[in-house]
Amino acid sequence: MSTIQTAAEKKYVRKVTASSFIGNTLEYYDFLVYGTAAAIAFPHVFFPSADGFVGTLAAFGTFAVGFLARPLGGMFFGRRGDTVGRKSTLILTLGIMGLCTFLIGLIPGYDVIGIWAPIILVLLRLVQGFAVGGEWGGSMIIVLESAPQNRRGFFSAWPNTGGFSAQILITGVFGLVFLLPQADQIAWGWRIPFLLSAVVLGVGMYMRRSLKESPVFTEAVAARAAEASRIDAANTGSATAEPAKAGAKPARGPLASVFLDDWRNLLLILGLRFAEALPYFLLTVFALSYGPKNLGIPKEQLTLAIFIMAILSFPAHGLFAKLSDRIGRRPVYFFGSAVVFVMAFPFFGLLHSGVFALILLGYVLVLNVGHNAINSIQPAFFAELFPADRRYSGAAAGREIASILAGGLTPFIATMLAGENGTNWPLVAGYVMVGAAISMVSVWLAPETFKRNLFLTGAQQAEKDLKDAASESDARQMASSPQVR
Repeated sequence: MSTIQTAAEKKYVRKVTASSFIGNTLEYYDFLVYGTAAAIAFPHVFFPSADGFVGTLAAFGTFAVGFLARPLGGMFFGRRGDTVGRKSTLILTLGIMGLCTFLIGLIPGYDVIGIWAPIILVLLRLVQGFAVGGEWGGSMIIVLESAPQNRRGFFSAWPNTGGFSAQILITGVFGLVFLLPQADQIAWGWRIPFLLSAVVLGVGMYMRRSLKESPVFTEAVAARAAEASRIDAANTGSATAEPAKAGAKPARGPLASVFLDDWRNLLLILGLRFAEALPYFLLTVFALSYGPKNLGIPKEQLTLAIFIMAILSFPAHGLFAKLSDRIGRRPVYFFGSAVVFVMAFPFFGLLHSGVFALILLGYVLVLNVGHNAINSIQPAFFAELFPADRRYSGAAAGREIASILAGGLTPFIATMLAGENGTNWPLVAGYVMVGAAISMVSVWLAPETFKRNLFLTGAQQAEKDLKDAASESDARQMASSPQVR
């Protein structure tokens, strides 16, 4: 749909956007609260027998474990969302995520139950990651498919600010935790942010239960049923067999179609994610450990810089998303990737200065200018790459497969590259530059999507592509033919 005609439709789009915003806030709250706790407390609580450097690596290793399960969750819940429905799938993912986060806050430490403490931590992290794998794709898609065509980027950008609203919540809660003596922070203070996730979960479940399926999904279900009826009629020799051919086979499921028909788009998403995920997790997780340990920067200064950056992300997302609805996704995405590339080394210079104003400038340039330009349009860009009947599967699977290399491993890899004393930080900056370069190449190879018809199924899109190709061929032939006088 191209416009919203009634006040009721406008109100519903805002409601869908708010619900998805809360769900994505919980998603990032789950993962970022874990990353913050892993940096300050988990080496002592769950890996006390390891020395400081090894303990930090172990804690960031369990951070990465959650990302290993995300692709499986993306594929499982993506397929369910394309066949059963967006709404029920999103209720399920939200509930699982919130429960796992709450339970992590209740795990006894290593000194109480020994090796079972890190084992339970890893198991809950895996289940949490499995659910998160299906949350992002569904929450973004249900907004995209409910929004007017000329504002799809703008509306779908707001749920993707959930990472920054979560960061604000986490910074505020951990700011209070940091007021405790360090012994209390490690003993029990780190548990408070995990237990408070129940509040976000309750609000999100209340709002999500009142949603309805997107019009795109409803129409895709009807088109799939009609196609199945035509195939059945063709195979039984009915007079209604046309236009299907006798002996026709049922269409592949959404997940199989994604890997067989849309594999190029999956590879594009893998490349596109590097410039978004690397700087985000580097500055919000790795730096919280690297700064205090290697540079003597108080962690309170870094959390304040992150807090200010998170507030600025909201107007930045609105600006970049609105721009992408006017000029396209590709130019905005390329700009953000280029900023990340250019700022990789300067950021470490600003961080090493130890001056708060310069550190804050680094966070604003890398994240508010570079990352936000990418993150704001990523939901629309990724989802628009896939047809209606496999959009959830494609967007969720693609993003979460990419999350392993481009997200969850970032703090672990950066810690290893920097070394025990942090003297090898140029390797970390180079790591970010390589990732940003990969994203810029991926943007160049990607198609422009901001004017695509979201209602087309895979079969309809293929038919349209054939007609467009034939029309272009005819036009070229006419242009090359000699003029008849």
